[in-house]
Amino acid sequence: MERRNVWADRGFIYVLGPTPALTPGGKEDWDGGVLESSGVFKDGNTYYWYYHAWSADEKLWPSGYRVGVATAPTPLGPWRKYEKNPILDHGPRGSWDDSWVACAVVLKEGAYDIKGGTEKYYMFYSASGSGSETVDIGLAVADNPLGPWRKYEKNPIVEDFGYLGGVVKVGGKFYMYTEHPIGVTDQGPFCVAVADRPEGPWKKYEGNPILKPGDWGSWDDGGFSEAGVTYRDGVFHVFYGGTKTTKLESVGYAYSFDGYNFIKYPGNPVIDRAKIPDCSALAEVHHLIEPPYIYVFHTLRYISRGGEDLAVQVLVPTGIPFKISFPILSLGGMEAGEVSELKNCLPVSLEHASTLALTTKCTYSRDAKAGVRVHVRSSPDGLDYDTVDLHSFDIDYKPGKTVQKTVGLKTEAKFIKVIVENLDNENAIPRVNITATVGG
Repeated sequence: MERRNVWADRGFIYVLGPTPALTPGGKEDWDGGVLESSGVFKDGNTYYWYYHAWSADEKLWPSGYRVGVATAPTPLGPWRKYEKNPILDHGPRGSWDDSWVACAVVLKEGAYDIKGGTEKYYMFYSASGSGSETVDIGLAVADNPLGPWRKYEKNPIVEDFGYLGGVVKVGGKFYMYTEHPIGVTDQGPFCVAVADRPEGPWKKYEGNPILKPGDWGSWDDGGFSEAGVTYRDGVFHVFYGGTKTTKLESVGYAYSFDGYNFIKYPGNPVIDRAKIPDCSALAEVHHLIEPPYIYVFHTLRYISRGGEDLAVQVLVPTGIPFKISFPILSLGGMEAGEVSELKNCLPVSLEHASTLALTTKCTYSRDAKAGVRVHVRSSPDGLDYDTVDLHSFDIDYKPGKTVQKTVGLKTEAKFIKVIVENLDNENAIPRVNITATVGG
């Protein structure tokens, strides 16, 4: 019987998620410079998004990537950085990983005994040392997804294997996927290695690379950045950042029935960077499957400026009804008479939407004398927004109480954002949160 992949048969609808979902820290923070996406992991009712970052202050934080983590109650946030970041740092001077550590991927196992302990969480990561010309793979273990993480004493577990994208366990074997060799533009093909245990020994596949850049002129002719791989319903799935020429990166999809021979989806790219306002690249792509949704986590790069943020997109198999909610504005307080700025709100795309609802949640002070007004502004491209309201509505106030109100709106616009106005000219508002729910 011929094996089939339902997703490849149906195709996908793309829905813009929280963009961005995480941004760099302050100038003196460990992640105040550049941050990039690593693996995503769910444990219990909490989601963990690992990322690597570089500080803007090299006096406080010597140069090189470190690994941190953010948590959320849903894949679409709100995401909160762990207060004890970074959770994985450079090794001591002279060690194999004393320059940088990055590309973290976490698995929960518990059936393996590295040092006679009972560790349940395994972090695989890429790293390099001073003067090294290779990027190697290391392993760390912990009793909790937040750590503390203890590096395996026999690291590295795989030498010269590039940027780590994903590790999956299928049929008692571990499959490790990397971007290797790393090209001059930092992109390359995908390779795989296999092992029976997390610490190895790992055997590189003789048929590497398993996924190559497209032919010259195609959308992914410049290679790929590292990407996560999952296994579900008898299929290995990878959503990857494919590069056009230099750094113009969209998201493609490929799949395999054996973990080695991958087939590119003919409808690629499944997420075109041009659909995201001011986006030049979706890189370091990872994903989480929670049917019917596929959540795509990635580094977000911009056309108009430098720097990087992290963002989440959503894919839905074609023909499946969807209803997706995510926070678009969170204000920790508003002064009396204050009006929020449009730039503080995340964009909401209505390209494939037939329904839209905005839920506003306000916490009022005991002395409140008026509520808030929500102004909805539209845009044809997600960049240039109207200066006149598309719609507006008021939120009732109750002194000393929290009030929540949901308003349904039409979906003729292509993009919308909101502005919040405190109608009370005498009293501040402690907190305002707005969530968008897009359906189709």
